Amino acid sequence: MATESFNREECQPVDVVILCGGQGARMREETEYRPKPMVEVGERPLLWHIMRLFGHHGLTRFVLCLGYKGSMIKDYFLNYEAMTQDCTVAVGGRRQVWYHGNHEPFDFEVTLADTGADTHTGGRVKRVQGHVKGEVFIVTYGDGLSDIDIRKLIAFHQSHGKLATVTTVQPVSRFGITMIDDKSHVTSFSEKPKVEGWVSAGFFVFDRRVFDYLDGGDLQVLETAPLERLAAAGQLMAYKHDGFFFPVDTYRDYLHVNELWKAGAAPWKVW
Repeated sequence: MATESFNREECQPVDVVILCGGQGARMREETEYRPKPMVEVGERPLLWHIMRLFGHHGLTRFVLCLGYKGSMIKDYFLNYEAMTQDCTVAVGGRRQVWYHGNHEPFDFEVTLADTGADTHTGGRVKRVQGHVKGEVFIVTYGDGLSDIDIRKLIAFHQSHGKLATVTTVQPVSRFGITMIDDKSHVTSFSEKPKVEGWVSAGFFVFDRRVFDYLDGGDLQVLETAPLERLAAAGQLMAYKHDGFFFPVDTYRDYLHVNELWKAGAAPWKVW
């Protein structure tokens, strides 16, 4: 299907909703002390990397769905300049702060919404309905790094006219694939190839009417009943992304992406 080019100057701004409330149980080495989106890659939170991707493509308005240890995310943005720049502080008398060396194009509007400690993904999105301003918005996870072209994703969504788009990727096998003949000869070997089929990578694009499908309360999971109902109604389309996507789920994943960043080989750094 052909897609139209996306011109952000001609379109209503698209809000980006980022799910930041989970407990990150599979990365307990780090998430015992902070929410997973605040786990650092190259001395910056995962969340910063994800937001920089969207900012690179012209999307600068964010709604963060907070939950587990959400106050740490609030503190980060409320004190963003002090935490990311050198500063001079006048103490005693009138308090003044001067910031030095703002070299980052991080001119974002960030809404910090408490969506509950135990709320599931669908419930979190429903809770921020009042903060989403436009007719089209994006929802994604606070732990998925990618080099996806956001403008092309939005253009694809606009081209098909359905209510929802999910970004899909072909997963990479954790193991090498060995082909063996009937005499136990290895006929081919492939180290961690892509496997058949497509899986969700997040980076959803939703028409505002998708909120009507989120009617299951705080315990509803976005990826089950709401998306299943959209699919059954013929209102869910898949955008196939064949580039980089990496969910930082475990401590091993955390070490891997930090190694990539340190080596200057981070595929998600498109800015």
